[in-house]
Amino acid sequence: MVRSNYQTAVISIVSIVVVNFILVYFCNYINFVLIQKGATTEEFFSGKYNYMNWFTINIALLISAFLHAKGFMEELKKVSRKEVVEQKLIAKSANAQFESLKNQLDPHFLFNSLNVLSSLIDENPQQAQKFTASMSKIYRYVLEQKDKELVTVEDEIEFAKTYCDLLKTRFEDSVDFIFDVQKEDYRKYVVPLSLQLLLENCIKHNFATSSRPLVIRIFSEGDILCIENNLQVREQIKESSGIGLANIVQRYSLLTKRNVFIEKSEDYFKVKLPMLASKPNIVSVKPDDDKTYKKARKRVKEIKGFYTNLISYCIVIPFLIFINLYAGSKSHWFWFPALGWGVGLASHAFQVFGIGESWQEKKISEIMNKEKNKDNGNI
Repeated sequence: MVRSNYQTAVISIVSIVVVNFILVYFCNYINFVLIQKGATTEEFFSGKYNYMNWFTINIALLISAFLHAKGFMEELKKVSRKEVVEQKLIAKSANAQFESLKNQLDPHFLFNSLNVLSSLIDENPQQAQKFTASMSKIYRYVLEQKDKELVTVEDEIEFAKTYCDLLKTRFEDSVDFIFDVQKEDYRKYVVPLSLQLLLENCIKHNFATSSRPLVIRIFSEGDILCIENNLQVREQIKESSGIGLANIVQRYSLLTKRNVFIEKSEDYFKVKLPMLASKPNIVSVKPDDDKTYKKARKRVKEIKGFYTNLISYCIVIPFLIFINLYAGSKSHWFWFPALGWGVGLASHAFQVFGIGESWQEKKISEIMNKEKNKDNGNI
Protein backbone atom coordinates (compact mmCIF):
# COMPACT_ATOMS: atom_id res chain seq x y z
CA MET A 1 0.00 0.00 0.00
CA VAL A 2 2.79 2.42 1.00
CA ARG A 3 4.86 1.46 -2.04
CA SER A 4 1.82 2.03 -4.27
CA ASN A 5 1.38 5.53 -2.80
CA TYR A 6 5.04 6.38 -3.51
CA GLN A 7 4.74 5.19 -7.12
CA THR A 8 1.51 7.13 -7.61
CA ALA A 9 3.05 10.35 -6.26
CA VAL A 10 6.22 10.05 -8.39
CA ILE A 11 4.27 9.17 -11.56
CA SER A 12 1.89 12.07 -10.89
CA ILE A 13 4.71 14.65 -10.49
CA VAL A 14 6.64 13.40 -13.55
CA SER A 15 3.45 13.34 -15.63
CA ILE A 16 2.57 16.93 -14.64
CA VAL A 17 6.04 18.19 -15.66
CA VAL A 18 6.05 16.28 -18.98
CA VAL A 19 2.49 17.26 -19.90
CA ASN A 20 3.16 20.94 -19.10
CA PHE A 21 6.28 20.96 -21.29
CA ILE A 22 4.51 19.29 -24.21
CA LEU A 23 1.35 21.41 -24.01
CA VAL A 24 3.17 24.76 -23.68
CA TYR A 25 5.58 24.10 -26.54
CA PHE A 26 2.88 22.52 -28.73
CA CYS A 27 0.33 25.33 -28.23
CA ASN A 28 2.89 28.13 -28.61
CA TYR A 29 4.35 26.48 -31.72
CA ILE A 30 0.94 26.32 -33.38
CA ASN A 31 0.20 29.93 -32.37
CA PHE A 32 3.48 31.69 -33.20
CA VAL A 33 4.86 29.53 -36.02
CA LEU A 34 1.87 28.05 -37.86
CA ILE A 35 -0.91 30.61 -37.28
CA GLN A 36 0.78 34.01 -36.76
CA LYS A 37 3.92 33.01 -38.73
CA GLY A 38 5.86 35.39 -36.46
CA ALA A 39 8.86 33.08 -36.14
CA THR A 40 10.59 30.18 -37.83
CA THR A 41 11.06 26.83 -36.12
CA GLU A 42 14.68 27.68 -35.27
CA GLU A 43 13.71 31.06 -33.82
CA PHE A 44 10.92 29.46 -31.81
CA PHE A 45 13.34 27.14 -29.98
CA SER A 46 15.82 29.94 -29.22
CA GLY A 47 15.88 33.58 -28.16
CA LYS A 48 12.91 35.36 -26.64
CA TYR A 49 10.40 32.67 -27.65
CA ASN A 50 12.32 30.04 -25.74
CA TYR A 51 12.42 32.25 -22.62
CA MET A 52 8.72 32.91 -22.97
CA ASN A 53 8.08 29.17 -23.18
CA TRP A 54 10.07 28.59 -20.00
CA PHE A 55 8.20 31.38 -18.23
CA THR A 56 4.83 29.90 -19.29
CA ILE A 57 5.92 26.42 -18.21
CA ASN A 58 6.84 27.68 -14.75
CA ILE A 59 3.48 29.45 -14.39
CA ALA A 60 1.72 26.24 -15.48
CA LEU A 61 3.78 24.22 -13.00
CA LEU A 62 2.90 26.68 -10.24
CA ILE A 63 -0.82 26.25 -10.93
CA SER A 64 -0.43 22.46 -11.15
CA ALA A 65 1.54 22.37 -7.88
CA PHE A 66 -1.12 24.49 -6.17
CA LEU A 67 -3.93 22.19 -7.36
CA HIS A 68 -1.89 19.10 -6.44
CA ALA A 69 -1.20 20.47 -2.95
CA LYS A 70 -4.87 21.41 -2.53
CA GLY A 71 -5.91 17.86 -3.44
CA PHE A 72 -3.35 16.45 -1.02
CA MET A 73 -4.61 18.67 1.83
CA GLU A 74 -8.23 17.63 1.17
CA GLU A 75 -7.19 13.97 1.27
CA LEU A 76 -5.22 14.64 4.46
CA LYS A 77 -8.30 16.23 6.08
CA LYS A 78 -10.39 13.21 5.08
CA VAL A 79 -7.85 10.82 6.64
CA SER A 80 -7.65 13.03 9.76
CA ARG A 81 -11.44 12.94 10.16
CA LYS A 82 -11.34 9.15 9.92
CA GLU A 83 -8.60 9.01 12.59
CA VAL A 84 -10.68 11.27 14.87
CA VAL A 85 -13.65 8.88 14.54
CA GLU A 86 -11.39 5.91 15.37
CA GLN A 87 -9.96 7.71 18.40
CA LYS A 88 -13.50 8.44 19.63
CA LEU A 89 -14.33 4.73 19.29
CA ILE A 90 -11.22 3.83 21.27
CA ALA A 91 -12.12 6.36 23.96
CA LYS A 92 -15.68 5.02 24.20
CA SER A 93 -14.37 1.46 24.42
CA ALA A 94 -11.98 2.39 27.24
CA ASN A 95 -14.75 4.24 29.08
CA ALA A 96 -17.17 1.34 28.67
CA GLN A 97 -14.55 -1.08 29.96
CA PHE A 98 -13.92 1.13 32.99
CA GLU A 99 -17.63 1.37 33.83
CA SER A 100 -17.93 -2.38 33.31
CA LEU A 101 -15.19 -3.06 35.84
CA LYS A 102 -16.87 -0.78 38.37
CA ASN A 103 -20.06 -2.80 38.05
CA GLN A 104 -18.50 -6.25 37.75
CA LEU A 105 -16.69 -6.00 41.06
CA ASP A 106 -19.68 -4.60 42.90
CA PRO A 107 -18.60 -4.29 46.57
CA HIS A 108 -22.22 -4.71 47.73
CA PHE A 109 -22.46 -8.06 45.98
CA LEU A 110 -19.18 -9.17 47.54
CA PHE A 111 -20.25 -7.92 50.98
CA ASN A 112 -23.62 -9.72 50.79
CA SER A 113 -21.98 -12.90 49.50
CA LEU A 114 -19.51 -12.91 52.38
CA ASN A 115 -22.39 -12.44 54.84
CA VAL A 116 -24.18 -15.44 53.33
CA LEU A 117 -20.95 -17.44 53.44
CA SER A 118 -20.36 -16.63 57.12
CA SER A 119 -23.89 -17.85 57.94
CA LEU A 120 -23.48 -21.04 55.92
CA ILE A 121 -20.21 -21.95 57.64
CA ASP A 122 -22.08 -22.46 60.91
CA GLU A 123 -25.37 -23.80 59.52
CA ASN A 124 -24.27 -25.91 56.54
CA PRO A 125 -20.48 -26.36 56.08
CA GLN A 126 -20.92 -28.50 52.96
CA GLN A 127 -23.09 -25.85 51.31
CA ALA A 128 -20.56 -23.20 52.38
CA GLN A 129 -17.85 -25.12 50.54
CA LYS A 130 -19.95 -25.18 47.34
CA PHE A 131 -20.73 -21.49 47.79
CA THR A 132 -17.02 -20.66 48.08
CA ALA A 133 -16.25 -22.67 44.93
CA SER A 134 -18.98 -20.78 43.04
CA MET A 135 -17.63 -17.42 44.21
CA SER A 136 -14.16 -18.45 43.06
CA LYS A 137 -15.51 -19.38 39.61
CA ILE A 138 -17.32 -16.06 39.30
CA TYR A 139 -14.34 -13.88 40.10
CA ARG A 140 -12.03 -16.01 37.98
CA TYR A 141 -14.39 -15.54 35.03
CA VAL A 142 -14.53 -11.78 35.68
CA LEU A 143 -10.73 -11.52 35.64
CA GLU A 144 -10.37 -13.72 32.55
CA GLN A 145 -13.06 -12.05 30.43
CA LYS A 146 -12.84 -8.39 31.48
CA ASP A 147 -10.44 -7.46 28.64
CA LYS A 148 -12.30 -9.36 25.91
CA GLU A 149 -14.71 -7.70 23.50
CA LEU A 150 -16.84 -10.82 22.92
CA VAL A 151 -17.34 -14.27 24.45
CA THR A 152 -19.38 -17.28 23.35
CA VAL A 153 -22.97 -17.58 24.48
CA GLU A 154 -22.05 -20.94 26.03
CA ASP A 155 -19.40 -19.38 28.29
CA GLU A 156 -21.71 -16.54 29.29
CA ILE A 157 -24.61 -18.92 30.08
CA GLU A 158 -22.39 -21.18 32.20
CA PHE A 159 -21.16 -18.14 34.10
CA ALA A 160 -24.73 -16.85 34.55
CA LYS A 161 -25.83 -20.21 35.96
CA THR A 162 -23.01 -20.11 38.52
CA TYR A 163 -23.94 -16.53 39.42
CA CYS A 164 -27.61 -17.57 39.77
CA ASP A 165 -26.60 -20.39 42.14
CA LEU A 166 -25.10 -17.78 44.45
CA LEU A 167 -28.22 -15.62 44.24
CA LYS A 168 -30.40 -18.68 44.85
CA THR A 169 -28.42 -19.55 47.97
CA ARG A 170 -28.87 -16.01 49.21
CA PHE A 171 -32.56 -15.46 48.33
CA GLU A 172 -33.74 -19.11 48.40
CA ASP A 173 -37.39 -19.41 47.26
CA SER A 174 -37.75 -15.68 46.66
CA VAL A 175 -36.05 -15.92 43.26
CA ASP A 176 -36.50 -18.39 40.39
CA PHE A 177 -34.27 -18.67 37.32
CA ILE A 178 -35.33 -20.28 34.03
CA PHE A 179 -32.80 -20.96 31.25
CA ASP A 180 -34.12 -21.80 27.78
CA VAL A 181 -31.33 -21.08 25.29
CA GLN A 182 -31.12 -23.20 22.14
CA LYS A 183 -27.98 -25.35 21.84
CA GLU A 184 -27.30 -24.09 18.30
CA ASP A 185 -26.94 -20.57 19.72
CA TYR A 186 -24.11 -21.57 22.06
CA ARG A 187 -21.45 -20.88 19.40
CA LYS A 188 -22.62 -17.30 18.85
CA TYR A 189 -21.11 -14.29 20.62
CA VAL A 190 -22.26 -11.71 23.15
CA VAL A 191 -20.60 -8.95 25.17
CA PRO A 192 -18.89 -10.50 28.25
CA LEU A 193 -20.51 -10.13 31.68
CA SER A 194 -23.64 -8.60 30.17
CA LEU A 195 -25.85 -11.26 31.80
CA GLN A 196 -24.29 -10.60 35.20
CA LEU A 197 -25.02 -6.88 34.91
CA LEU A 198 -28.62 -7.55 33.86
CA LEU A 199 -29.21 -10.15 36.59
CA GLU A 200 -27.81 -7.72 39.12
CA ASN A 201 -30.21 -5.04 37.82
CA CYS A 202 -33.16 -7.43 38.20
CA ILE A 203 -32.31 -8.04 41.85
CA LYS A 204 -31.49 -4.41 42.59
CA HIS A 205 -34.68 -2.87 41.16
CA ASN A 206 -37.27 -5.48 42.18
CA PHE A 207 -38.42 -6.86 45.52
CA ALA A 208 -38.66 -10.62 45.98
CA THR A 209 -40.47 -12.71 48.63
CA SER A 210 -41.47 -16.34 48.99
CA SER A 211 -45.11 -15.42 48.39
CA ARG A 212 -44.26 -13.19 45.42
CA PRO A 213 -41.07 -14.60 43.92
CA LEU A 214 -39.06 -12.77 41.30
CA VAL A 215 -38.93 -14.94 38.16
CA ILE A 216 -36.04 -14.29 35.77
CA ARG A 217 -36.01 -15.99 32.35
CA ILE A 218 -33.00 -16.18 30.05
CA PHE A 219 -33.95 -17.51 26.61
CA SER A 220 -33.17 -17.15 22.91
CA GLU A 221 -35.42 -15.89 20.13
CA GLY A 222 -33.77 -16.27 16.74
CA ASP A 223 -30.49 -14.36 16.97
CA ILE A 224 -31.56 -12.49 20.12
CA LEU A 225 -30.71 -13.40 23.73
CA CYS A 226 -33.50 -12.22 26.04
CA ILE A 227 -33.43 -11.55 29.79
CA GLU A 228 -36.93 -11.07 31.17
CA ASN A 229 -38.32 -10.66 34.68
CA ASN A 230 -41.75 -10.04 36.16
CA LEU A 231 -41.99 -6.42 37.27
CA GLN A 232 -42.09 -5.94 41.04
CA VAL A 233 -40.53 -2.51 41.35
CA ARG A 234 -38.71 -1.80 44.57
CA GLU A 235 -39.07 1.71 46.01
CA GLN A 236 -35.82 3.49 45.32
CA ILE A 237 -34.57 6.04 47.85
CA LYS A 238 -31.89 7.08 45.39
CA GLU A 239 -32.60 7.26 41.66
CA SER A 240 -30.76 4.64 39.61
CA SER A 241 -27.89 5.86 37.42
CA GLY A 242 -28.57 3.24 34.72
CA ILE A 243 -24.83 2.63 34.30
CA GLY A 244 -25.21 -1.14 33.82
CA LEU A 245 -27.57 -0.93 30.84
CA ALA A 246 -25.73 2.06 29.36
CA ASN A 247 -22.50 0.06 29.61
CA ILE A 248 -23.94 -2.83 27.59
CA VAL A 249 -25.54 -0.56 24.97
CA GLN A 250 -22.29 1.38 24.55
CA ARG A 251 -20.13 -1.72 24.14
CA TYR A 252 -22.52 -3.21 21.56
CA SER A 253 -22.50 0.06 19.60
CA LEU A 254 -18.72 -0.29 19.18
CA LEU A 255 -19.02 -3.83 17.83
CA THR A 256 -22.12 -3.93 15.62
CA LYS A 257 -24.85 -1.82 14.04
CA ARG A 258 -27.46 -4.01 15.70
CA ASN A 259 -29.10 -2.41 18.72
CA VAL A 260 -29.86 -3.55 22.25
CA PHE A 261 -33.63 -3.32 22.78
CA ILE A 262 -35.42 -2.70 26.07
CA GLU A 263 -39.10 -3.54 26.53
CA LYS A 264 -41.11 -2.51 29.56
CA SER A 265 -44.78 -3.03 30.40
CA GLU A 266 -46.87 -3.11 33.57
CA ASP A 267 -46.09 -6.82 34.02
CA TYR A 268 -42.55 -7.42 32.80
CA PHE A 269 -39.18 -5.91 31.93
CA LYS A 270 -37.15 -7.40 29.07
CA VAL A 271 -33.73 -6.69 27.56
CA LYS A 272 -32.83 -8.10 24.12
CA LEU A 273 -29.14 -8.64 23.38
CA PRO A 274 -27.97 -9.32 19.78
CA MET A 275 -26.12 -12.61 19.36
CA LEU A 276 -23.36 -12.22 16.77
CA ALA A 277 -22.56 -15.09 14.42
CA SER A 278 -18.88 -14.07 14.16
CA LYS A 279 -16.39 -11.69 15.72
CA PRO A 280 -16.21 -8.37 13.84
CA ASN A 281 -13.03 -6.39 13.20
CA ILE A 282 -12.54 -4.29 16.31
CA VAL A 283 -10.59 -1.06 16.68
CA SER A 284 -8.23 -1.55 19.57
CA VAL A 285 -5.29 0.22 21.13
CA LYS A 286 -1.94 -1.48 20.52
CA PRO A 287 1.35 -0.73 22.26
CA ASP A 288 2.90 0.42 18.95
CA ASP A 289 0.06 2.86 18.14
CA ASP A 290 1.97 5.84 19.58
CA LYS A 291 5.04 5.06 17.46
CA THR A 292 2.86 4.59 14.38
CA TYR A 293 1.15 7.92 14.98
CA LYS A 294 4.49 9.72 15.38
CA LYS A 295 5.82 8.17 12.17
CA ALA A 296 2.65 9.11 10.30
CA ARG A 297 2.86 12.68 11.61
CA LYS A 298 6.51 12.93 10.55
CA ARG A 299 5.57 11.59 7.12
CA VAL A 300 2.85 14.22 6.68
CA LYS A 301 5.32 16.98 7.62
CA GLU A 302 7.80 15.68 5.01
CA ILE A 303 5.18 15.70 2.24
CA LYS A 304 3.89 19.15 3.23
CA GLY A 305 7.50 20.42 3.24
CA PHE A 306 8.07 19.12 -0.28
CA TYR A 307 4.93 20.77 -1.68
CA THR A 308 5.84 24.05 0.04
CA ASN A 309 9.29 23.84 -1.56
CA LEU A 310 7.78 23.08 -4.98
CA ILE A 311 5.29 25.98 -4.85
CA SER A 312 8.03 28.37 -3.68
CA TYR A 313 10.22 27.28 -6.61
CA CYS A 314 7.41 27.83 -9.11
CA ILE A 315 6.79 31.34 -7.73
CA VAL A 316 10.35 32.60 -7.24
CA ILE A 317 12.07 31.25 -10.38
CA PRO A 318 9.58 32.79 -12.89
CA PHE A 319 9.92 36.07 -10.98
CA LEU A 320 13.73 35.92 -11.32
CA ILE A 321 13.43 35.10 -15.03
CA PHE A 322 11.13 38.08 -15.50
CA ILE A 323 13.55 40.46 -13.71
CA ASN A 324 16.57 39.10 -15.61
CA LEU A 325 15.00 39.37 -19.09
CA TYR A 326 13.18 42.67 -18.72
CA ALA A 327 16.09 44.38 -16.97
CA GLY A 328 18.02 44.03 -20.21
CA SER A 329 20.91 42.13 -18.60
CA LYS A 330 23.22 40.48 -21.13
CA SER A 331 24.00 37.52 -18.83
CA HIS A 332 21.25 35.05 -18.12
CA TRP A 333 22.05 34.61 -14.46
CA PHE A 334 18.60 33.15 -13.63
CA TRP A 335 19.89 29.72 -14.77
CA PHE A 336 22.07 29.40 -11.66
CA PRO A 337 19.29 29.62 -9.04
CA ALA A 338 16.92 27.70 -11.33
CA LEU A 339 19.33 24.77 -11.74
CA GLY A 340 20.68 24.86 -8.17
CA TRP A 341 17.27 25.01 -6.57
CA GLY A 342 15.93 22.51 -9.13
CA VAL A 343 18.57 19.94 -8.15
CA GLY A 344 17.71 20.51 -4.48
CA LEU A 345 14.00 20.11 -5.25
CA ALA A 346 14.63 16.86 -7.14
CA SER A 347 16.70 15.58 -4.22
CA HIS A 348 13.89 16.53 -1.83
CA ALA A 349 11.38 14.65 -4.01
CA PHE A 350 13.54 11.50 -4.01
CA GLN A 351 13.97 11.71 -0.26
CA VAL A 352 10.24 12.10 0.39
CA PHE A 353 8.82 9.74 -2.25
CA GLY A 354 11.63 7.35 -3.06
CA ILE A 355 14.92 7.20 -1.20
CA GLY A 356 14.97 8.06 2.50
CA GLU A 357 14.28 6.51 5.88
CA SER A 358 11.09 4.89 4.58
CA TRP A 359 13.06 3.35 1.69
CA GLN A 360 15.67 2.00 4.13
CA GLU A 361 12.96 0.54 6.37
CA LYS A 362 11.31 -1.03 3.33
CA LYS A 363 14.57 -2.64 2.20
CA ILE A 364 15.35 -3.89 5.71
CA SER A 365 11.86 -5.38 5.90
CA GLU A 366 12.31 -7.09 2.50
CA ILE A 367 15.67 -8.61 3.52
CA MET A 368 14.26 -9.82 6.87
CA ASN A 369 11.27 -11.41 5.11
CA LYS A 370 13.60 -13.17 2.65
CA GLU A 371 15.73 -14.53 5.50
CA LYS A 372 12.60 -15.63 7.35
CA ASN A 373 11.30 -17.45 4.26
CA LYS A 374 14.70 -19.16 3.86
CA ASP A 375 14.63 -20.32 7.48
CA ASN A 376 11.08 -21.64 7.08
CA GLY A 377 12.17 -23.49 3.94
CA ASN A 378 15.05 -25.15 5.79
CA ILE A 379 12.86 -26.38 8.65
